[in-house]
Amino acid sequence: MLDMQLTPWHGDSAQSKKKAARKSPSGILLITPESLESLLVRDSGWVRQAFGSLQYIVIDEFHAFIGTERGQHLLSLLNRLEHLIGRHGNPVPRVALSATLGDLESVPASLRPDKTMQCATIFSARSEAVVKVVVKGYLDPVVLDSPKPGENIPNNAEDEICQELYRICRDGSHLIFANSRKRTESLAAKLSDLCESQVVPNEFFPHHGSLAKEARESLEARLQKETLPTTVVCTMTLELGIDIGKVNSVVQVTAPHSVSSLRQRLGRSGRRGGPAILRMLIAEDELHANSSLIDKLRMELLQSLAMTRLLIAGKWFEPADAEQFHFSTLLHQVLAVTAQWGGVRADQLYRTLCQTGPFQQVTVDHFKQLLTHMGQEELLTQLSSGELVLGLQGEKLVSHYTFYAVFKTPEEFRVVAGPKTLGTLPVDTMILVNQHIIFGGKRWKVIDIDADKKVIAVERAKGGQPPKFGGAGMGIHDVVRQEMLSIYRDGDYRISVGANKVDFLDDTARNLFAEGQGLFNQLNLGSESVLQQGENVCVFPWLGDKVVNTLVAMLTRMGYQASAFAGVIEIEKADAKKVGDSLFSLLDDEPPLAVEL
Repeated sequence: MLDMQLTPWHGDSAQSKKKAARKSPSGILLITPESLESLLVRDSGWVRQAFGSLQYIVIDEFHAFIGTERGQHLLSLLNRLEHLIGRHGNPVPRVALSATLGDLESVPASLRPDKTMQCATIFSARSEAVVKVVVKGYLDPVVLDSPKPGENIPNNAEDEICQELYRICRDGSHLIFANSRKRTESLAAKLSDLCESQVVPNEFFPHHGSLAKEARESLEARLQKETLPTTVVCTMTLELGIDIGKVNSVVQVTAPHSVSSLRQRLGRSGRRGGPAILRMLIAEDELHANSSLIDKLRMELLQSLAMTRLLIAGKWFEPADAEQFHFSTLLHQVLAVTAQWGGVRADQLYRTLCQTGPFQQVTVDHFKQLLTHMGQEELLTQLSSGELVLGLQGEKLVSHYTFYAVFKTPEEFRVVAGPKTLGTLPVDTMILVNQHIIFGGKRWKVIDIDADKKVIAVERAKGGQPPKFGGAGMGIHDVVRQEMLSIYRDGDYRISVGANKVDFLDDTARNLFAEGQGLFNQLNLGSESVLQQGENVCVFPWLGDKVVNTLVAMLTRMGYQASAFAGVIEIEKADAKKVGDSLFSLLDDEPPLAVEL
């Protein structure tokens, strides 16, 4: 439309396009932070010349960068780029785009930490779409004994969900978000089998990061063309960035990870004038004598209701966590700047990365400690002139192709019980010795963690049935858990629209809600926070995972065997009064240092 040269520049871009842009750099460059890092380290001379007349820097989906390792990396790169092309006195304007920025007041400081330019916020006047939402509940029957020959096995919730997905998605284009790769593959396979049994062409396909690039791209192209009905069962991969054209609706199977993620997903539907349609399908276990308190309280359904209300009624999204130090990314940037310049003084590094860069919270003392440590690890060496250059280990790291990316996917740890390997677990939440974890639908006690070999040793844990909804992984925010509490306290999940209250649950979901809320009232959880449950104690902080995990670590230091599931702290073989006293004693003591925790 603009008749300008456009060059996509990332790991998979065609070399011919990159060569053409190298010869005559102009127009628009679509680039990733990792590719920009590679250019700065390997070819800073060309960057200085090619980017000399840079007019604007545009960051799409800015909310996905704020407060993350990749975001710190990007801001550091932009600062270094301005420094390299001699524009730190006359900075290049930065434009950030997003549909889900949580705390708008904090965005200018996130976009330009050194505050050298004024920031204007422009709102789209056409951002109000009609939203249609329904939450459907499913009950997973409990099969305690093996079925006898000829005995009917009741349909499980996933089979019923697949029947519903087949019914609502056939002959259209839809996105089904299933959160995990395992569930994504399982749903896609069952839906494909349904098409085969009905003798119709398959319209259901999986999409996640482990699939080959060609498979993902051909599926994205099929969605864009809009000529064939296509439903994609996906993880977070289709939440951001990829243009997939128009879809009829978005389906969320299991509770979403965050309100902003739910907003991104909903935003994939309702483009070009139609309503945005969100269906949420939540399965809860049928209750029995050994059901866990979390399942009895219907926490997965409750979390889903709270997030839906915050999204639609409160128009609230999680604000970015801008309080982190990001030392690992700072260490990476020290190596990158040293490699880029060949040699650099410590004061130049501090000024570039911390004083005028994004690592504003890092003090001179912090920075000295970091450099000293890097010297001890042979990442840096100091010359007699005082300049810092890469050390032996630093050279090895920087010359490896993986160096340019700072973000990392959760590390996979092997879970072993005695001589037997049970499988692998992505560690994206806190795990401590003596904690309970749920793995393969069973409850295990962690007896040892070997961080070097990436092994978690476990033994079967005594205790009740593990909760189906562990809620571990992505950090749930305080506001979400407070909304969960207020829904149960009020006994009302409906959304106010003008003078009316809209009910968006089906009958099964309504019954599940009534069950959970009935137990909430029975246990007096509106005012009681510490409950005796047999030999164990449950603590209900009704706060986010950051607070809950900190409390678990502090209780563990005090000698308790504490674990957290879905925001509830479970303490083995304990007395409610003693646990309450211990929690109150934390208020009087000096809080432990982060390093101790």
